[in-house]
Amino acid sequence: MFSFRVALRFLLSNKLQTLLIVLGIAVGVSVQVFIGSLIQGLQNSLIDTTIGSSAHITVASSVRNGTLEDEVSFFEQLEDFDDEVRVVSRSLDGSGSMITDDYNDPVVIRGFNFTDANKIYGFDDKLVEGVLPSSSDEMILGKDLVIATNLSVGDTVDVFIPETSETFEVRLVGVFDFRVTSINESWFVMALDGAKHVLSVDGLSSYEIQINDVFVSNLVAENLQDSIGNNYRVTEWQSANQELLSGLEGQSISSLMIQVFVMVSVVLGIASVLAITVLQKSKQLGILKAMGTGDRQASKIFLFEGFLLGLGGAILGVALGLLLAVMFTVFAVNPDGTPVVELFINPAFIALSATVAVLASLFAALIPARRSAKLDVIEVIRNG
Repeated sequence: MFSFRVALRFLLSNKLQTLLIVLGIAVGVSVQVFIGSLIQGLQNSLIDTTIGSSAHITVASSVRNGTLEDEVSFFEQLEDFDDEVRVVSRSLDGSGSMITDDYNDPVVIRGFNFTDANKIYGFDDKLVEGVLPSSSDEMILGKDLVIATNLSVGDTVDVFIPETSETFEVRLVGVFDFRVTSINESWFVMALDGAKHVLSVDGLSSYEIQINDVFVSNLVAENLQDSIGNNYRVTEWQSANQELLSGLEGQSISSLMIQVFVMVSVVLGIASVLAITVLQKSKQLGILKAMGTGDRQASKIFLFEGFLLGLGGAILGVALGLLLAVMFTVFAVNPDGTPVVELFINPAFIALSATVAVLASLFAALIPARRSAKLDVIEVIRNG
């Protein structure tokens, strides 16, 4: 502990210099934490916006526009296929035309078992008016389509099915808002039994799957395809979103480059200041060596200084970085008051940033530590 006590005394002997070094490290760590949290929050927001309310993996018929059997055993097989599988939902899709007094709009008829589909699409949260369909003659529409057709909850409309040339009367029981115009203007959502009745289909269009880790969807889909055979066509979200993946990768690389350059500047700053400290404390080091302090103990003094400076800077930097992140979400908001980028706190990333700062400080202290070990007592005494 001798080297530790001496290091602490050296740091306290020049409080202003020590404070400036700690602040320099803290600024570097805070930039790391702030930018890292901001980029991760932005990525999570983009992923949630694009695929948060959609299927990550889809199992459909290998035949174009073919249907699948609505089998309980196959449904359970998909649920138990992999630990990554979070939810499986059955769906039936078809085309039709919604006929009102003034409009004839093409729509995409989508039938769901809402018990499972809610876990993927979050219909409960996206309903802005009314309730979910519970019978075969009920449906919900998107907010944009309701406004365009001047409909209200409780109104009835006719839906024409081109494939069967049949028309059905269906009642509007709810309005949803996905905040995606293409969905709000085209989806005609019914209970699964209702969609089967209207489309005159007994089977399903697809089984939709959401998994826990969206970035392993390609591996899960590949294994699932091998498991269920070629009678089914398995697709996953990454293959259809290459531009999004490239953008996310570019963000990660730019964030890493910024963090690396910030940390390099911190290391250079610490190394230069501690190197000057060796010169400032050369007389004291010469006396300590003359009294029996070994080269290793002298080196440890500056290693402990680097460790203490890094630890203090890391703690202060993490606090400052989190404060900046919170302030960003408070002041950078959308017109509706929600943050432009949701705050994302990743404890593992924050711990890594703090650890890197401490290790970088220790690395920066190696140069002055070696210099202090080579300090010649006779030379110090001779030069006064």
